[in-house]
Amino acid sequence: MLLPLRHENMEGRRWPVITIGLIALNVLIFLSTHWTMQEQAAREMPVREQILSLAATHPELQISDPDIEKWVRSVREANGKAWERFAERQAARRAPMESTREASGLSGGQQEEMDSLVQQLKELQSNSLAGHYAFYPAHPTAASYITANFLHAGFLHIIGNMWFLWLAGFILEDTWGRVIYPIFYMIAGVAALQVHAWMDPGVSVIGASGAVAGLMGAFLSRFPTMKIEMGWIFWYFLRFRVYRFKAAAYWLLPAWLLMEILYGSLFGASSGVAHWAHVGGFVFGAVVGYGIRLSGLEHVAEKGIQEKIAWVSHPLLATANEQLEQGKVDEAAANLKKLLAEKPDSVDAYRMLQQIHWRKGDSAACLAALQKLVELAVKAKDTEESLRANEDFKSAGGERLPAQVWLDLCRLIEDTQDLYRAVAEYEALAAAYPNEKQGLLANMAVGRMCLKRLNDPQKALRFYQAAAASPIPHLDWESTIRSGIEQAQKKCGLQPTPAA
Repeated sequence: MLLPLRHENMEGRRWPVITIGLIALNVLIFLSTHWTMQEQAAREMPVREQILSLAATHPELQISDPDIEKWVRSVREANGKAWERFAERQAARRAPMESTREASGLSGGQQEEMDSLVQQLKELQSNSLAGHYAFYPAHPTAASYITANFLHAGFLHIIGNMWFLWLAGFILEDTWGRVIYPIFYMIAGVAALQVHAWMDPGVSVIGASGAVAGLMGAFLSRFPTMKIEMGWIFWYFLRFRVYRFKAAAYWLLPAWLLMEILYGSLFGASSGVAHWAHVGGFVFGAVVGYGIRLSGLEHVAEKGIQEKIAWVSHPLLATANEQLEQGKVDEAAANLKKLLAEKPDSVDAYRMLQQIHWRKGDSAACLAALQKLVELAVKAKDTEESLRANEDFKSAGGERLPAQVWLDLCRLIEDTQDLYRAVAEYEALAAAYPNEKQGLLANMAVGRMCLKRLNDPQKALRFYQAAAASPIPHLDWESTIRSGIEQAQKKCGLQPTPAA
């Protein structure tokens, strides 16, 4: 399975409040509707199965509702020979029942049965959330062009859509601002649903994927050369593995579009995915995104953004950002180095410089910039930025931070009361620097936390003993270590070891 993990510009100039708001709204609506929709779908399922069974065994029957008739026809056309085998099995299953009906003088009731089932399904749909808010191409409502974009069928459905919304959305919000971006998103969703209606008129649809595909199309037209890091997730010798590689948007996203066109042509919506909504949204996004850039609207939005962030933005940083947008990577790097000579603690400069190194494939320089970001964030006691920079450092292949920076980061995490995460970082520090003072202190910290706060005396004992065996002179901490060992042994039910 291929999944996008990140792209080379994962930092915005402002908080992406619109993107975060859209994600929060989608999740909130999903959590408030999911179980109700599942229950309603479960009530519809047996009725749908009976309609398909009757339509397969008696193709001459009329289906009074045009939507249900189109649905049955789409299932039949999409399955071909499988439909014929299904019809044979259903005929064999229904034969005894129909023979009994004929023997009882009740022949000719198949049409009445079909009419009754169609009426049942219509009533169930009319009283369901999907019936009110999903998009039905045969009789769309103005509201459903909007509401369908906020309903999702399951957890994987919404997780996938929201991840793609985050990746493509926040960078477009940073580029277009908080007015153009949400308007574009909503119109892209409408356009995607309309294309679906043209291509699959008998199939209802829900989900934000059409609008998100619009963002992907706009991403392509706006950032064609930007590299996207992909993860190929697979099982190998009973182990879960992820192989990572980078690909430019100008070939990766069109490849995705071609796959959607292929699947839409072969399977339509019978696969359970509205492929043509994806295609429609993507093409709309690519065309309109390019038009926004040419129209000058993007320049107006950029001017407004710069005015709002000018009080925190250094001129060299703004110039480097503009050069980076234009693909002038080396010029941007030169300006950032000038800025760092003037302001050596500029987090924004290091963030942008790290993106440049990542784009150029200079992993060593990228790691050095990320390491500096962690150091600056820890020094400023900015826990959120410290954690984010540390995760980026690890994702880029970084194995270990400088010992003191790492120890300060661990203490910062411990102060947030995220104890298990703090223990994990302390453990990694101790393993990476067994012959340094920071490694000794990390062992003691794990022992203390496991003994006093996590109620894990066995682990506490192991780490206190590792501290006692450290080659680093530790006379100042000897009594603390010995006390920790004795307390841990006592809690483990062990006889305390006499001091040497």
